[in-house]
Amino acid sequence: MAVNRRGFVGGSAAVGAGLALGAGAGTASAAGGSGQGQGGHGRERRYAFTVLGTTDLHGNVLNWDYFTDAEFDDADHNDVGLAKISTMVKELREERGHRNTLLIDAGDTIQGTQLSYYYAKVDPITERRGPVHPMARAMNAIGYDAAALGNHEFNYGIEVLRKFEEQCRFPLLGANALDAKSLRPAFAPYVIKRMRTPFGRDVRVAVLGLTNPGVAIWDKVNVQGRMVFPGLVEQAAKWVPKLRSMGADVVLVSAHSGTSGTSSWGDQLPYVENAAAQVAEEVPGIDAILVGHAHKEIAEYVVENKESGRPVVLSEPLKWGQRLTLFDIEVVWERGRWVVERVASEVRNSNTAEEDPRIVRLLAEEHRKVVAYVNQVIGTSVAEMSAAEGPVKDVPIIDLINHVQTETVRAGLAGGAYAELPVVSQASCFSRTARMPAGEVTIKDAAGLYPFENTLEARVLTGAQLKEYLEFSARYYVRTAPGAPVDPAALTNADGIPDYNYDALSGVTYEVDVAQPVGSRIVGLAFEGEPVAAEARFVLAVNNYRASGGGAFPHVASAEQVWADPEEIRNTIIEWVREKGTVDPAEFASVGWRLTREGAPVF
Repeated sequence: MAVNRRGFVGGSAAVGAGLALGAGAGTASAAGGSGQGQGGHGRERRYAFTVLGTTDLHGNVLNWDYFTDAEFDDADHNDVGLAKISTMVKELREERGHRNTLLIDAGDTIQGTQLSYYYAKVDPITERRGPVHPMARAMNAIGYDAAALGNHEFNYGIEVLRKFEEQCRFPLLGANALDAKSLRPAFAPYVIKRMRTPFGRDVRVAVLGLTNPGVAIWDKVNVQGRMVFPGLVEQAAKWVPKLRSMGADVVLVSAHSGTSGTSSWGDQLPYVENAAAQVAEEVPGIDAILVGHAHKEIAEYVVENKESGRPVVLSEPLKWGQRLTLFDIEVVWERGRWVVERVASEVRNSNTAEEDPRIVRLLAEEHRKVVAYVNQVIGTSVAEMSAAEGPVKDVPIIDLINHVQTETVRAGLAGGAYAELPVVSQASCFSRTARMPAGEVTIKDAAGLYPFENTLEARVLTGAQLKEYLEFSARYYVRTAPGAPVDPAALTNADGIPDYNYDALSGVTYEVDVAQPVGSRIVGLAFEGEPVAAEARFVLAVNNYRASGGGAFPHVASAEQVWADPEEIRNTIIEWVREKGTVDPAEFASVGWRLTREGAPVF
């Protein structure tokens, strides 16, 4: 059995009868392009339609990077944004017939860019007579039929999510997002769409939405006591038979969950984080799964269901609107019902499309406001700092994050029982393109260091636990023999570990010997020049994602919490720069760790 990357499903506000929303995609025409909606010959009745899918849009409407205030570009010359997706969807609807297409999303919609942040925090949609969220405006205009809930939908709290849901003209789906007290769905579990064929018999297409159980950990502060998130397999097994009994001819799943079968939270939950392939394998009755969450590109991945023996087709389009998935589905009329005969999928690159001018015009004012916001000057820097070498070297720009976190935690602990404990801080290289220029520093420069809405906590660890924490982090490096040539680009991300799951610690000094096997790489761990004793106690300044178990780092999730700050770390950095006025690396930058091989520096 093959395993897919990540799937996810969205939801709607109302639950119960009447969830067969949006009945009717119009009468299919035998003149539909590319065979879509065409009938067969003689007694045979066939119908074909296309389901289009996006995922992990993360607040990208335009092909713009608000952290650099420039058109988006990367090494592969990808483009981003719903304006590009809109053009592709429009062309496909014209080609195949508008009534022969559906458009769905697999979650993580309202977090990720300064555009989405602005309308959650600066000019929030929750205010009385507040604005409509740009993602809702764009997705409504494009004509989405449904969207699954992603884990990042909960980052700004349930109130913001509910307001976004209210503003969407399509349901947000989350069959495994349950009310904590009643254990009933807190969002619509599914939607059923009717595709009108030339034969007078509609094809009933059910879309089941599943979100990621990790919400319970990653956004504990927002959902604890209010919602619970059981596993994808368990909830799919509950809902798919119901959808079939309700007359669904085709069952699609939109799953904010990868396909690898792995989890980043260790043993904290009994559920699998990346369970889309498991759902396909273990739950009979599913025809296709739109996968999300893993930020991978999967054109087509076929899993055989263990019970039925039928193939299930999975596809994941690349994040931020860089790709669009197409599921081409063919059904045939047999014994009084429509039966799925064939499903095929592909992904298309949005860099082949122009931005839809209608979407660009629609969001022009919002875009202008956010550009003005991110370009506000908040201070100056005496030197340029870059994160480009952050994954392999202790660089000043990462030291800045750790310095701000350390100062903030020390201030929070002042006068208390833990004020005398030494503070150690963790930070990751979230973006290799992050930089702070010499001269004027703007909000976008400071915010670019920390693109996530994480908050800051303080947890108590022993010296032995810190060592194990660092050993776990050092798995990130590919083992490289002494004397062997070193390519920095090939040294990191061992076993697919992302940059944000490699933590560097400040406040202690150490070496990472990449010639040694995993678990035996940390050398010379010291505090103020003395070896760290196993029983010594430290306060770790740590983001809430890591503290809640994100990345499955040892000890921290179960460690005693002695302080927490509801403010986002990104905003704390922005305010630190504003109050400081001048950023001088000489005040905080030092080489606390380095990569070595048998004592010899790698760089």
